[in-house]
Amino acid sequence: MAFQAGKRRDIRLNKRLKSIITNSRIEVAARWILGLIFIYASFHKIVSPAEFAKIIYGYDLFPAVLINLIAIITPFLELVTGLALILGFYPRSAALIINAMLLVFIAVLSINLIRGHEFDCGCFSAVKANSKTSVGFSLFQDFLFLAMGLQVYFYSGTRPRRFVLKG
Repeated sequence: MAFQAGKRRDIRLNKRLKSIITNSRIEVAARWILGLIFIYASFHKIVSPAEFAKIIYGYDLFPAVLINLIAIITPFLELVTGLALILGFYPRSAALIINAMLLVFIAVLSINLIRGHEFDCGCFSAVKANSKTSVGFSLFQDFLFLAMGLQVYFYSGTRPRRFVLKG
């Protein structure tokens, strides 16, 4: 098939991948799992932003003037996008934001792993003493969450319109 100007090339997906992308049950499960995980992850960071700021400082990647801003904005962004996924309120946009955050998390963890830095990821707790997960496991989780976020983002089925204002 020759490429012609003005015509889109058909992207061919195998049947299994296409059935996953169009499966509404998988999409709803992915939205709920990601939403609950991000809401849970935001809780400790919102409650103790100073501890979370110390963890961000430990990454040794961000300028000192931005650390407090990152420590305050990130948990609320996690909370809002998690709620949006659960409620089905702009789920594609919420999935896009979550996927962007996951890519940043993956990059931060990978850079510090390559550097050989010992650090607490601060993923689910802002207190260092509670962190018992390895960086490799955290990276595995983030890639798994990214796959779920991509499924929500690329879902091609119809979603019910729950939040339509009637007036």
